Amino acid sequence: MKKILPLLFLLMAVPLMGQKFQPAYKSGEWLKFRIHYGLLNASYATLHLSSETLDSIPVYHVVGTGKTTGFASIFFKVDDTYESYFGRRNGKPYKFIRKIDEGGYTKDIEINFDYDEKKAVLKDYKNSTQMDIPVHDQIQDLISASYYLRNNYNLEEFEEGQSINLDMLFDDDGVFQFKLKYLGKEVIRTKFGKVECLKFRPYVQSGRVFKEKESLTLWVSNDLNKIPIRIKADLAVGSLKADLEAYNGLRNQFKIIMN
Repeated sequence: MKKILPLLFLLMAVPLMGQKFQPAYKSGEWLKFRIHYGLLNASYATLHLSSETLDSIPVYHVVGTGKTTGFASIFFKVDDTYESYFGRRNGKPYKFIRKIDEGGYTKDIEINFDYDEKKAVLKDYKNSTQMDIPVHDQIQDLISASYYLRNNYNLEEFEEGQSINLDMLFDDDGVFQFKLKYLGKEVIRTKFGKVECLKFRPYVQSGRVFKEKESLTLWVSNDLNKIPIRIKADLAVGSLKADLEAYNGLRNQFKIIMN
């Protein structure tokens, strides 16, 4: 789970290819997802966006939480919190927080981005350590990446099969490159009705968690919000699915095809 949930938080927030110069979100946006592991309703995750000021910089503050619920929590208890502070004007991350407890596996990390010094200062509170990681001006954290992409890429400029790459930092493993391929459009049935979606294929490392590099699929609404509707993952053992369960405070109309 310690490898799965960070990716899910990224994908839950990663409604890509928003119309350029057309804001896709606003302060107050709230999304809730139900996560299934096989037939088991395993957990819920939420993302909440607000406006704040950090060291005199106007920022958006995103808080993502994930918790197991019901029967699943008996076997594997998860209590995760991810936070990102990124610039309201430039989309750059300034602070990232990761506090997780997944079946006894814990992390308590804070990253502060210093663009003048071209570094990120990572503080590991659990182990009482600190390290500097070289970064460039276009780096993103796990959460800020999705909001940046929502406002900076235009779907009309993309073709099926085209990919986008982005450098990210969210852990002491250092910078990694996230790759996402656009697969086209698809209408899927949801609890809200039928929704026309944009379909993507995030590339992941195959091995202990995922069956193949192309084991993940992401659907986001084909409207000005570009909110995630569904995520599916084929795991080394079993499968996982996350569906949009509830939403509030969207900037634009959520387009639903009525039955």
